[in-house]
Amino acid sequence: MLVLAATTGLAQTHREEVRARVDSLLSAKYNKVTYDTNYIRRPSTKLTLKFRTNVSGMRLKTEGEVYDIPMKSNLRTDHKATVSVGATYQGISMGLAVNPAKLSGRSQDYEINVNMYNNHYAVDASYQMSKTLSGESHWGDDFITTPRGRIHTKVLNLSGYYVFNNKRFSYPAAFTQSYIQKRSAGSWQVGFSYQGGSYKTSDDAPDDVVKYRIYSGHFGLGGGYGYNWVPSRNWLLHLSFIPTLIIANNNNMTVNGEREDMNTRFPDVILNGHVAIVRNFSSRYFSGITAYVNETMFGDNKLDFYQRKWRVRLFFGMRM
Repeated sequence: MLVLAATTGLAQTHREEVRARVDSLLSAKYNKVTYDTNYIRRPSTKLTLKFRTNVSGMRLKTEGEVYDIPMKSNLRTDHKATVSVGATYQGISMGLAVNPAKLSGRSQDYEINVNMYNNHYAVDASYQMSKTLSGESHWGDDFITTPRGRIHTKVLNLSGYYVFNNKRFSYPAAFTQSYIQKRSAGSWQVGFSYQGGSYKTSDDAPDDVVKYRIYSGHFGLGGGYGYNWVPSRNWLLHLSFIPTLIIANNNNMTVNGEREDMNTRFPDVILNGHVAIVRNFSSRYFSGITAYVNETMFGDNKLDFYQRKWRVRLFFGMRM
């Protein structure tokens, strides 16, 4: 029994030493000052808890001609709402999100969002599978109502930005609250965007429905500007806009079994925009709203496409 107790005590001591070592390394990295402390600072606490409500959606518009037949469509997915809770300890974050509509079986959509923000760069990524695109279409003189489930989509959006004025301007202050912006500052940025996906008529669509599949893949480069405005001590307003010019693409469309490559025309663009409002009630409590919009515009001499992916997030947090 004495040997077992001694062994257990040694194991517990070893775990405590490892935990202290890891915490020390995290603290050294977390508290390392590589920024202008007149403009940016770290919160005085190590742990942050956040409760969030997220709402997102996608819209697809087309306009032009298909095999010399005038067409126009305006389709939207169902709005997807989730609630989530997250914890950040010295820059390391974990979270759990729940979609009430998914739990009840009402939602047919699936979506993953990954966001990374630090003072030097930012990355936004989302992947969506949807069976809820619905709306209206015009094919020649025919007016067609597209019901939910008729069109299936798979869309990947990826964008990244490098911040030049990273010592004074902070993306995390606006979107993760792992920094606090003390004074107003802005920065020029360079970035890239990728958008790829497919839109196809479901296999069980009626025989009299036009069967089509559209594939799009775009890569763009560009740049823009972001600004963090601090009108008073406890408020932060963020706005950034980064357009990218598509320099490579691979688009094609198949209608009733006949495939045709789509030659794009200049300029095709992908636009990325961010908005945030953050209110610090005290050194511990804060809340706010953030929004992200990705707009892709491309086409050829016959058909134009406009895809918009957006997300709005409300949050409340506490620092401990």
